[in-house]
Amino acid sequence: MVQKSKKPPVTKIDDPVAPRRRGRPRAYQPDVALGKALDLFRKDGFAATSLDDLSAATGMNRPSLYGAFGDKRELFIKSYRRYREDARAAMGDVFRDELPVRRRLERIYAVALDIYLSGESGPRGCFTVMTAASEAVHDPDIRAMVLEGFTELDKAFAACFRLAKEKGELSNSADPVVLAQLASATIHTIAIRARARTPRKELEAIVNGALDVMLGA
Repeated sequence: MVQKSKKPPVTKIDDPVAPRRRGRPRAYQPDVALGKALDLFRKDGFAATSLDDLSAATGMNRPSLYGAFGDKRELFIKSYRRYREDARAAMGDVFRDELPVRRRLERIYAVALDIYLSGESGPRGCFTVMTAASEAVHDPDIRAMVLEGFTELDKAFAACFRLAKEKGELSNSADPVVLAQLASATIHTIAIRARARTPRKELEAIVNGALDVMLGA
């Protein structure tokens, strides 16, 4: 008996071929996820914030978090950098306003209090003073960022006082650099007290007293 040979299957060359997918598309927005991580670090600090906490807050699993932002330390640093950018944007225009010096400083402190007293679960204070400074003790990169932030704030205040002196609002013996350090120290004080839930009116009273000292009222 002769066996019939099987015909090879016919391939239609004009059949459409679906393109292959290269990996899964991003189901998250990096900028939004970073903001969620920032909120969590501000609320709980570095040590008390776990990767599981960050995963829940951002809606990203651990591999996705690592792929997008690196390890927990890198995510913390990126969150701190984002905080500084946001704070700089919020306060930059106020620092540049050429108002009378007391009025300008009052506005600067008012914006700072808006930042420090914000938070869905309560006042969060300042990321630099309340959160990053703790990590700066043993992490040289974070320490450098904290010190850079302090220097930047001192210089911004010094420019305010220098202009006020040129306009005759301060005495000839006034030292803009020293006054700037006092102004920065006041910022740090109200940040700490804000986190401890000191009422805004009390914080504003502290600011007014400090301005009286700085401006010789």
